[in-house]
Amino acid sequence: MRLIFLRSLYLHGSFFMVLAGIAVLYIIGYFLDPFFVAAKIGLGVFLLVLGADIYLLYFTGNNIISFVREVPEKLSNGDNNKIKLYIKNNHFYAVRATIIDEIPVQFQVRDFAMHIRMGPHSEKKLEYELRPVRRGEYEFGKVNVYIRNTVGMVVRRFSFYTKPLPVPVYPSFLNIRKYEFLAISNRLTEAGIKKIRRLGHFHEFDQIREYSRGDDIRLVNWKATAKRDKLMSNQYQDERSQQIYSIIDMGRAMKMPFDGMSLLDYAINSSLVLANIAIYKQDKAGLITFNTNINTFFPAERRNNTVNKFLEILYKQETLFHESNFELLYATLRQRVSHRSLLILYTNFEAYTSLERQILFLQKLARYHLLMVVFFENTEISKVLEEKAGSLEDVYIHTIARKFVYDKQLIVKELQRHGILSILTPPSELTVNLINRYLELKNRGMI
Repeated sequence: MRLIFLRSLYLHGSFFMVLAGIAVLYIIGYFLDPFFVAAKIGLGVFLLVLGADIYLLYFTGNNIISFVREVPEKLSNGDNNKIKLYIKNNHFYAVRATIIDEIPVQFQVRDFAMHIRMGPHSEKKLEYELRPVRRGEYEFGKVNVYIRNTVGMVVRRFSFYTKPLPVPVYPSFLNIRKYEFLAISNRLTEAGIKKIRRLGHFHEFDQIREYSRGDDIRLVNWKATAKRDKLMSNQYQDERSQQIYSIIDMGRAMKMPFDGMSLLDYAINSSLVLANIAIYKQDKAGLITFNTNINTFFPAERRNNTVNKFLEILYKQETLFHESNFELLYATLRQRVSHRSLLILYTNFEAYTSLERQILFLQKLARYHLLMVVFFENTEISKVLEEKAGSLEDVYIHTIARKFVYDKQLIVKELQRHGILSILTPPSELTVNLINRYLELKNRGMI
């Protein structure tokens, strides 16, 4: 009991300030008697207040403070996740509290502290946000709450959640919900998704119905009109059940970081959003991850829990320091995907020579499927080009940077020359650009 008391007892800075003041009075009192008397009175008052302070903090009950920390069952990678804290003062006097939450080490936050003042029998709700940039399992430690009276010199520590709390960090499911909500409410334009005019009639036949004013005259069904003796019109719906495969390169090219996250994480987050939108549009979503081997092959399907399955698959996927095997990818797709599909390949070609090594396999894939290659702009190089060259060294740096930018544009043209679609995008704009292109292809009847 005594050990617990000593471990939870801390002396506030005001304790040492008052003690120092009394010591000064004693020194002066050595020469002047009135100050010696004042020092004695001050010491007596000091000990009295100190005893009252300890009594109020330790001998009026152990439930002075109630505390609850609300952490989501899983955190969303790359998004701001809210952590909620609820604290209640159960006592009859006001207290000042300092809350120190032991945040997972992955965030490297070493100065987290929240300071509040609470009245008698009051409670407060506090919030803070965490943005993880790596998937995996994180551990929250205990919460230390230090309380003292309004003018107290003693601080008492309360510890909550003494056992570590493991919390998994999944790919960005918050982003999925955001786009799903916008799609359901027809508000995708708020996220930057363009409204694309429908071209032609690349749709499946739905039914024959009575012609109404404003219908396209080209859709009039003359045979049905002759039978029913009134104008009848064909009605079409968007083509459904098209296969959309997200193919994620997990080689060294996807290790490059941007804003704390790797390109792999941006690809994973966007592929999940696209799969959700595709299923909403009545298409089937599939998933392939590869590097030197085929890590995952998930056949395209359209079910309510498909995206959740993707989340579980991609939760702990990591890149390797090897170059990915595109030949094996081609052989696997030829063997296991017989139906013509939209293949969205997430990779990164930093130089034209890196494309040259793989273009043969990409060409072969494009013969049997609609292939779209997604790769990334190097935003750091773009920042370098925005700066003015002030020296000869800067000129050399600008020249090299322009060479990298030129190579990216050359890659786009080379892919286009072989009939392969491409998206060259900054990582932060990947999701919006990808959904725009998917909806464009769908409205043009290309898938």
